[in-house]
Amino acid sequence: MRTVGVEEELLLVDPDSGDPKALAAAVLARAAQDDPGQQVFEKELFGQMLEFATHPQSDMAQLGDEIVRCRKEAGRHAGEIGCGVAALATSPLPVSPSLSVNGRYQWLAERYGIPTWDQLTCGCHVHVSVASDEEGVAVLDRLRPWLPVLRAMSANSPFWQGRNTDYASYRSRVWNRWPSAGPTEPFGTPERYHRRVTDMVDTGVVLDEGMVYFDARLSARYPTVEVRVADVCLGAETAVLIATLVRALVDTAAAEWRAGRPAPGTGVSLLRLADWQAARFGLEENLLDPVTLRPRPAARVLESLLEHTGDALKANGDADRAARGMEELLRHGNGAREQRRLLERTGSLRDVVTECVRRTQG
Repeated sequence: MRTVGVEEELLLVDPDSGDPKALAAAVLARAAQDDPGQQVFEKELFGQMLEFATHPQSDMAQLGDEIVRCRKEAGRHAGEIGCGVAALATSPLPVSPSLSVNGRYQWLAERYGIPTWDQLTCGCHVHVSVASDEEGVAVLDRLRPWLPVLRAMSANSPFWQGRNTDYASYRSRVWNRWPSAGPTEPFGTPERYHRRVTDMVDTGVVLDEGMVYFDARLSARYPTVEVRVADVCLGAETAVLIATLVRALVDTAAAEWRAGRPAPGTGVSLLRLADWQAARFGLEENLLDPVTLRPRPAARVLESLLEHTGDALKANGDADRAARGMEELLRHGNGAREQRRLLERTGSLRDVVTECVRRTQG
């Protein structure tokens, strides 16, 4: 059974006012005091962000427990210096980001200018183990049409700098300002994949391989496929659902490859439209069907995802968990819907943030 690891980026905020706080260095120092060898928490581009990574897990219940535990630990460390953590993909309140002290981050700011300063966004990256680069590239080529569906499910960034964006995942619109971000065409072979990455770095437009921000890519650090489209999810249970489905998509794609089924040839221009539709509306209106690329009710598309990955979900023992999770997601909505519901109830974006802190930290 394939292992799965999750990386989550969290927003550091004042627990009372909801204002983002550039205290990542202090939080990391507190974590290091508790565990001098800790490798769970890391700094990110801005001081208002904190990242953690789970261990590779084959059991989804254990993965869920670890995500909850890491969120609580992040909240505890943050609380010791007077702030909290919120699983929000963008800050609902106005913020002036503080660049972390790091030569790489300084290069990004100097190279890309204003778009860099807009990147105070928090995502969820899912790593799934693969046996080889050949299998990994075959997987990347076959799961491309399904990535916008994951975008819609995870959407958790409706507010930006104190305003309603009218998007479910505004984070994705900001993230795609990087010149190397977004969907890709099929690669066909590992050689073509690695040649494309090398060519991109050789242009000098991107710094190195780590800046190749494809929606899904081969990890440069681990023997995994890394799916990068999801917003950080407000509920840990949604993050587990996304991870469960990503593993099933990888299994399904690998099985299709072994059976000699060709990868879909869907063009990047259509994938961008599908991704925009998912980011704009989340699960509230039609998505573009991954097979036909025509509008279809979101609930039907999610059913199709369960059908497409059904054999893999059963083989992994995840079928019932995925079905329940999907039913709950459709009933209660993603993080974007919940944030809007909180705003409607409280009338205050500050109250939205403080409530999200409470839900994140448990």
